[in-house]
Amino acid sequence: MIKSSGKKGSAVQTKRSNTSRASAPARDEKTLLEIEKRVCSYGDTVHYAEDPKLFERSEGCFLYDGSGRPYLDLQMWYSAVNLGYGNKRVIRALNDQMNKLPQLACQYLHREKIELAEQIVESVKKSFGLKGRVHFNVGGAQAVEDALKLVRKHTGRQHMLAFEGGYHGRTLGASAITSSYRYREMYGEFADRAEFIPYPYPFRCPIGKYDEACESYYIKQFERKFEHEYTGMWNPKTGRCEFGGFFIEAVQGTGGYIVPPRGYFKRLAAICRKYGILIVDDEIQMGFYRTGKMWALENFDAQPDIIVFGKALTNGMNPISGIWAREDLISPDKFGPGSTHSTFSSNSLGTAAGLEVMKIFAEKDYSRIVNEKGAYFLKLLRGLQAKHPEIGDVDALGMALRMEICEADGFTPSRKIADRMFQYGLEGGLQVRGKTFGLILDIGGYYKNVITLAPSFEMTTEEMDLARDLLDLVIIKAKRG
Repeated sequence: MIKSSGKKGSAVQTKRSNTSRASAPARDEKTLLEIEKRVCSYGDTVHYAEDPKLFERSEGCFLYDGSGRPYLDLQMWYSAVNLGYGNKRVIRALNDQMNKLPQLACQYLHREKIELAEQIVESVKKSFGLKGRVHFNVGGAQAVEDALKLVRKHTGRQHMLAFEGGYHGRTLGASAITSSYRYREMYGEFADRAEFIPYPYPFRCPIGKYDEACESYYIKQFERKFEHEYTGMWNPKTGRCEFGGFFIEAVQGTGGYIVPPRGYFKRLAAICRKYGILIVDDEIQMGFYRTGKMWALENFDAQPDIIVFGKALTNGMNPISGIWAREDLISPDKFGPGSTHSTFSSNSLGTAAGLEVMKIFAEKDYSRIVNEKGAYFLKLLRGLQAKHPEIGDVDALGMALRMEICEADGFTPSRKIADRMFQYGLEGGLQVRGKTFGLILDIGGYYKNVITLAPSFEMTTEEMDLARDLLDLVIIKAKRG
């Protein structure tokens, strides 16, 4: 029996106290930003912006600040929210799971994990004709770590190949195969750092912007690594290669949404297979129809040995990631219980959201939808390019679009103009069609001068036209300084 405290009115006083706390006025944005300066680490990416922005809600293609001002989002959380903010079906699936199985330790099974794995396995079989299995984790970098373990276990080699301009995450292992030295500089030596190979970059190809010639140039640069023992990759006497896997992005993400020549990856994969190097296809940013195909590598007639996925699988809700691998790499006798683990890896909420996203993809022809909308958006960008010589290059694959910002010569990279475009969009004072908007952009590329665009697949023609007008306005403002 629970005994009374003996103090009259104590329950009423507690209730009044709780009510008082709950009804305390919300602190204004200025106060919150001052608190943020004191209590939050600056180690994440928030403080890339001169003045960090605080948002209150999101819906469709828009974020909204505290005053209710809409910001058209053209990067959708780095391509994590392909189906738009607040997608009602994904939210409903999460709510249903919250009421049924909100938590479950990952050493136990639940229906959604099994069915989601089945959906992904079937999608890979349909896309590439390969049999395999799925292993879940939480974030993209953690899935990359799992892929590294799988490659090491299968090949017995700890050295990897990756691309210049490639980005695979910021854990220690993922940083070792990400080409930017600045991600490693502060953290000591990386003995297992990857060897980085030039990525085929048509706009800045040393021999000119021609797909076939550009493709052959970059393939020859890779092939020569195996000509003799002094290139450091291959010992012709023992028939052994030093490298276990090649971590690729079929379309580079952070590197600037670079679309390679169409035949490049088929030729690259043939070379890798000849020397026993596994192809690890990082689809974290480009998977789930971003490029007009379920998997970006489908566009290039090449087959992966391992696929790493994440981000858009749950439409940005309750993170979940994972790897798919060929059966002979990941079968239970090769990759048994406890080979790798994460507490929240196949969490019940994430798998429920992911399963609903896969059901949505199955109900419509998203390949057609994404390619048609991407073609329309690319046409708008080309119109802007004709107006602004500072737009040196525009390109797209599906709804992964790029706009490379240059000086007036159309080629010399201009980070200054690109940074100004980003900042003017975030300030939120853009007057278009009698209304005030903000614009959410992301900047990537080797010279930090590429506007990378990953709009929602649900974006309307009217919203794409608005995007064109807002981009035009920030370019004009950025050129003026």
